[in-house]
Parts: sequence; structure tokens; C-alpha cells
Amino acid sequence: MKDVYLFSGFLGSGKTSMLVDVIRQIKEVGLKPAVLMNEFGKLPFDSQSVEEDVPLKEMLEGCICCSGAEKTEAQIQSLLMDSDFDVLIIETTGVAHPVEALDAVYSPLFAKQLNIKGIVTVADSKLWLNREQLAPQVRSLFLEQIRHAHLLIANKMDLLTESEQSKVVFELQGANPHAFILQTTKGRVPIKLLENLQATVRPAKDDVHSAHIGKHLHLSSRLVEFTSSFTIEQFEKWISTLPSTVYRVKGYVPIEGVRNPFLFQYAYGLVQWLPEYVKMAPQIVIIGDDVQNVEIIGDK
Repeated sequence: MKDVYLFSGFLGSGKTSMLVDVIRQIKEVGLKPAVLMNEFGKLPFDSQSVEEDVPLKEMLEGCICCSGAEKTEAQIQSLLMDSDFDVLIIETTGVAHPVEALDAVYSPLFAKQLNIKGIVTVADSKLWLNREQLAPQVRSLFLEQIRHAHLLIANKMDLLTESEQSKVVFELQGANPHAFILQTTKGRVPIKLLENLQATVRPAKDDVHSAHIGKHLHLSSRLVEFTSSFTIEQFEKWISTLPSTVYRVKGYVPIEGVRNPFLFQYAYGLVQWLPEYVKMAPQIVIIGDDVQNVEIIGDK
């Protein structure tokens, strides 16, 4: 199973500096990294910093989010088929919403091959102090990236006074009380901090052990496998009971009287069913806050 980290952070926060340093550390412990990089413009400026021996896939002028999910899925499948790697790092564009970016990574096609370790958000500490100067929409996205992080990197601390540093940490803790906050410069992050994250909740039979940092993560995913079929009405009734903290459900649902499981999508209260002409594994992925506590259809 491949470990996956999703690097988030606003434009110019220091994500690429962190990426380069993390790649170095991964290699030093004898593991092979791969990178999926989302560039906001037409030219792959950031990807030029990735060494040639690291498998790299790029998405130009796209977004690793709902609208670009199919492209993301294809790129990940290509990496899994063509490249030898242990750890996949996905660097999102600075304007990507973290929940939508995480959603795009969870495909039922390779749910058992990837172990999503978590969202690592790099926050420009100086920009945080001056966030009120940002346009409302931009400021909202900046806050969302911080609020959904599993690990928060308070970067560029060397540009602040001691009192400003304390203010940043205090306010970031208020914005996201669940995340571990690392104060750093030039995007430096010890690899041990990354290894302790765990955002994927898998069936008990997989025998996943909780990590010290990861066991209390709020935003997480859960893989559910089905051994029985349902009617569409039964399944949608269960969907209607889900708490508002469940943001996404997607996968393949076995329907009574139908040969192949249906492709199912749920987001923002809306459901979509599509017939599938190939027999896919009957399983879904649930994404949200504290999804391990969600009651699953068919559970007694």
C-alpha cells in the first residue's frame, strides 16, 4: 500500500520548498517518492524543482478538485501502473479547496492501494497576520485550507517578532484545534511528523494501528465494503440520515436485482446514480469529520 500526502497552502506559502525537502528526507530513509503536481497556469514552473529520478505527473491549468477529479484519477492510475514508488505527494494549486482536493484522490478503483496519510497545509505566518487585507473570498479559502489541515505548518516564522509568532500560533490553534502546529522556516518539516498522520479509516480486518497524532483527526475517510445488496430507496434513506459532517460519499453500491453495482456519488445533499457495465468491487468511500462514528447501512 502506498502512503499519500496532500500538500495544501495558499499561493506563495512555501509548499514547493517543503516538497523538495520532504522528497530529500524520503530518499534518505530508503523510500521512493512520486509526485502529482497541480499547476495553476500553463507552464510547469514548480515541477522544475523536482529531480529527474522522481516519477512526476502534472496537471496544468486544472484543479485537483471535483471538476478535475477524472484527470486526477487517470494520473494516479498511470503512476500506479507505470512507476515504482512507496510514497505519493500531491501538491495542490494554491487556490484548491482541501476537502475537494482530498475527494479527488479517493477513487474506489484504487482505494485499497492508497493510504491517505493526511492534508499538510503550509500557512504563510506573515500573511496570516495580514489576512484582513485579503479579499473576502480569498480570505475564506485561506481559512478553509487551515481549518481542514491534519498538520499545520506555520512557515516563515523568521520574518516575525516573538510576540507575533505567539499570536500566530494562538490564532491558528483557534482556527483548527485538531491539527498539530509546527513553527518553521523555508518549509522544513521532520518526516516523522508526516509518518504519524493517518486520515484513512479502514475496516478492522486491515488491522490499522492508530498513530499518536493521527488518532484524533477530524477530517478523515472511511472505506466500507458491502456483502449484501440494497434497493435504491433503502440506500437513499440511509444517505438522508447522514450528519452534515459527511461531505462526500462515492463508490459502487450493489443493488437488488441488478447484475453490476451502480456507481454512486453524494455531495452537498445531492445524489447521483450511474449504471456500471463492468463488475466493480462493492465498496464506497466516506469523507467527512469523524467518519469512524457514522452508522453504516446494514450494521446491527
